[in-house]
Amino acid sequence: MSEDLRSQSWARSVQDLMAALPGLVSDRLELLALELHRAARGMVQIMALVVATAILGTTAWLVLCSGLGLTLVALGLSWPLALLAVLLFNLALAWAAVSRARRLLAKLGLPATRRHLVFGAEAAAVGGVPLHRQPVTSASEAKP
Repeated sequence: MSEDLRSQSWARSVQDLMAALPGLVSDRLELLALELHRAARGMVQIMALVVATAILGTTAWLVLCSGLGLTLVALGLSWPLALLAVLLFNLALAWAAVSRARRLLAKLGLPATRRHLVFGAEAAAVGGVPLHRQPVTSASEAKP
């Protein structure tokens, strides 16, 4: 008789769970929708702030370069040479930024994660980055 009560109790628990499941899923989906809406509004604000920062930063950079040019002229350099100096300064900084971006570009492919997710000979070719550790499948394959 106790076993019959257990099976009825278990069946009742499953029925209660099935009855509560739509409400649980609905609550989670509503929370997801609200958070996605809030995230979208936040993203719009962030984009507006990025645009404002870019405009203000560009204005500040132009003032800085103008001040550098005027300072060079005040020190006795001719206008064409002062403008050339400011131009070379800007080109050097642009080259440094592009070089740094190119070095960071290689990390966007997630090379370490890709190496660890691919096994065998194909792993060495993933991302053009050599493997440092091969996965060991048995103790006999381990090298001292």
